Amino acid sequence: MSATFVYIIVGVLVAFLGLITFNYFRMKNAKPVKTSGKIIALANKNFKAFTKRGVVLVDFWAPWCGPCKIIAPTLNEIAETQNDFKIAKVNVDYNQPLAKKFKVRNIPTMLILKDGEEVGRIVGVKTKKAILKEVNLVLNS
Repeated sequence: MSATFVYIIVGVLVAFLGLITFNYFRMKNAKPVKTSGKIIALANKNFKAFTKRGVVLVDFWAPWCGPCKIIAPTLNEIAETQNDFKIAKVNVDYNQPLAKKFKVRNIPTMLILKDGEEVGRIVGVKTKKAILKEVNLVLNS
């Protein structure tokens, strides 16, 4: 191998690592997104009562979670534009028994509950269209 080729490879790797580091710190220090007034914060005390009737999309999240910060504006938009189902959030830092009960291993995890029973699960960051598709499958069943 020539020295020029090695320098190019090393330069690309350094640029790639720099980009990863920059994005990591950008996401880590991202400001939290204000939650829509139509999204209800759930805890151990009010979870069962809120989810026992109808379809509810429950987002399990944490304030330190970068992907949770990415999905928050999408959930706010869905909450503001639809009335067919309710949207709620559970902070896993303060409600670990709920996360354990529903076997939430990764966040963000969104559960689709119908009359208190889990009927769907979305893990990770998804588009508004993908989230609505999953919820509409439950609504139309």
